[in-house]
Amino acid sequence: MSGLLALLDDVAGIAKVAAASVDDIAGQAAKAGAKAAGAVIDDAAVTPKYLTGFEPARELPIVWRIARGSLINKLVFLLPAGLALSAFAPWLIAPLLMLGGAYLCFEGAEKIAHALGFGADHGGPDGSHLNTDPAHLEEEKIKGAIKTDFILSAEIMTIALSAIPTSTFWIEAATLATVAVGITLAVYGAVALIVKADDLGLLMAAKGRLGLTRAVGRGIVAAMPTFMKLLMIVGTAAMLWVGGSIIVHGLAEMGWHAPEEVIHHYAVALANLGPDTWRGALEWSGKAALDGILGLALGVVLIPIGTKLIAPLWHRVFNRG
Repeated sequence: MSGLLALLDDVAGIAKVAAASVDDIAGQAAKAGAKAAGAVIDDAAVTPKYLTGFEPARELPIVWRIARGSLINKLVFLLPAGLALSAFAPWLIAPLLMLGGAYLCFEGAEKIAHALGFGADHGGPDGSHLNTDPAHLEEEKIKGAIKTDFILSAEIMTIALSAIPTSTFWIEAATLATVAVGITLAVYGAVALIVKADDLGLLMAAKGRLGLTRAVGRGIVAAMPTFMKLLMIVGTAAMLWVGGSIIVHGLAEMGWHAPEEVIHHYAVALANLGPDTWRGALEWSGKAALDGILGLALGVVLIPIGTKLIAPLWHRVFNRG
């Protein structure tokens, strides 16, 4: 009996450790996912464009196939690569993170340039769409979306990896896997809701029994174009803010603290102009705005490099045949 009680006590101890580990994984995954907000919003904002021109019945199957490709990107390719970096070359994480931040800045600045009428929208590295066969076009769009997702997923996983405190191999692996699955479900669940919202609105407007139901349906249909534009604006702002923040933090880690100190100084000065109850929010807003301005400036510099050099090279390598 004493042996059985000792065994049960050991099992209870193991269960407590396991529960604590699960809590740690969930907490670290939530923090790491929050750090990747800019890339996540960009992913949700970019993906719906790949569904343009398809029959409503094909939208959800296409979203599912892109989501499955995104999970493969994260779990099969990027998760092992991230763990290898953490174990054997942790010094590479900060430069890679800054490279992802620079890409966010480039994408954000390019979107603003297109909105102002400068340049041609290359639509991401998804190849040409000259073939009008629906099945071929669907395959082409899905492949293009998965390629674009790989870039965004690499940013998300690198940002998440940098936000995870040093721990055991299995805790890091479980945390990254949780981030990968959670963010993929969140992004593509949101995409599915977005692309089907107008269909839901039409159904409510046409078949709603109550006048209020029909009115809400018409409101959803009317609001979706504005919502999509707002989503793009929020996504662009988030890209510039997060990208600029990553660059500033990376420079500080590499020994150049001046940009971080200057931004912190002006953010605190802005916070001191308002009441004490708003000081934290004002300081955060000031820092985010200055990070975004820096991100925009860097992105403008990177536009000719990205469009004239990197994008043509990408198309040549990944769109042969």
